[in-house]
Amino acid sequence: QVQLVESGGGLVQVGGSLRLSCTGSGRTFSWHVVGWFRQAPGKEREFVATISRSGINTYYADSVKGRFTISRDNAKNTVYLQMNSLKTEDTAVYYCAASSDLPHLATGPDEYADWGQGTQVTVSS
Repeated sequence: QVQLVESGGGLVQVGGSLRLSCTGSGRTFSWHVVGWFRQAPGKEREFVATISRSGINTYYADSVKGRFTISRDNAKNTVYLQMNSLKTEDTAVYYCAASSDLPHLATGPDEYADWGQGTQVTVSS
């Protein structure tokens, strides 16, 4: 099990950028596949992006492809989500999730064992 803490959320205007960070505890963070999810009010939690243990492989939801970039620095136990060209529909609470049991990248929330508390991202027009 790993404890996850998200940071970097905030208020930004349409077209702006934010970088979210997800920092994990423990020396085994590099063993975990990590994903970012988001949940807007009244909507289900949805997949945003995921990254492999090494950071070589990534996968994105169609809605963010070309605008968001996921990366990781295992020496710092941190996964990043760089968000550019933000839209009002990106407004949500963003969560990072991790699992050491996944054999591959995963897009389903139920596939991840550990979750952070979330960070609010608000995009205003």
